[in-house]
Formats: sequence, C-alpha cells, structure tokens
Amino acid sequence: MLIRDAAAADLPGILAIYNDAVVNTTAIWNERLATLDDRSRWLAARHDAGYPVLVVEDGSIEGGVAGYASFGDWRPFDGYRHTVEHSVYVHPDARGRGLGRALMEALIDRATRAGKHVMVAGIDAGNTASLDLHRRLGFTETGRLPQVGAKFGRWLDLVFMQRRLSERGVPPEM
Repeated sequence: MLIRDAAAADLPGILAIYNDAVVNTTAIWNERLATLDDRSRWLAARHDAGYPVLVVEDGSIEGGVAGYASFGDWRPFDGYRHTVEHSVYVHPDARGRGLGRALMEALIDRATRAGKHVMVAGIDAGNTASLDLHRRLGFTETGRLPQVGAKFGRWLDLVFMQRRLSERGVPPEM
C-alpha cells in the first residue's frame, strides 16, 4: 500500500470517490455532484493553506486512487488554529482492507508534526464503521447534534469526536 501526497493527476480518482459518497452514502451531506473544477479548487486551497491531501494508490481501481484523506481548519478564527477537522474516504471496491485506518494514521502523524493540538471528526451517527474506526484510533465522542442534517429524505444526527495530538499545557504564541 502506497500512501502519498495527492497531485493534480489524482483528481479524477478523488472526484469519483467523492461523488460516489454523495450519491450513495451519508458520509458527505451534499446532494450535488462535484466537478473536476470543484475538486481542483479544493486541492489548490488545501495546498495553499499548507494542509495535506493524501491518496492511496491501487492499480486495480479505475483512476488508480483507492482512497483519499485530508484535514483543514476546524473553524476560521485564530483561537481555533491548533485544531483541525479531517475527512477520509475509500473507494467502494476497496473498503474493508484497512485503507481508511492507514490514511487516518498518516493524517494523525501529519497533524502532529504540524504542531496541531486536536483533531476533530464530524460523523453521521448511523455510520457505525467510521465511529468504530475512530474509537480504535483513540478518538472519543464529545457531542451529538440530533437532526442537524438531512439527506435521502430523512434527518441525520451528527456525532463529534476528537483526539488530542499533543500534551502541551499551554498553547504556543501566534
């Protein structure tokens, strides 16, 4: 399994995974399909902000991308600069092979090395596989927001989980 930084050539594979999640899952609470231009702007914005976008290569998957993951600002205010929110998505034909865990471990390492203090996850309460994966990786549930989202004609509950990445007693100065 090769996990590496995403490049522009990976965007068709990333787009296919993203749009599959839009159409078939509640992992993404969008109902509108993304375009290649959308994903290109997203990748550029992540790179401009200094945040990683990682992919797992797999030649058996069309487009060669079996999964991708990233993190970015949790909220756009200075006081939250030590906290990031992540996302991780795996191609439907590659699920159950440990790729999500491998991507998460790589993201946690990147965020820790970047000096981040907390990583946050927002997960659909019905996504038990993701909730279980996060628990196994040391995330704890910190809140539930009932019926804050909607998709497929039903209300969705959002579970917040977090993992502390550092034991600093005091945040570093700006």
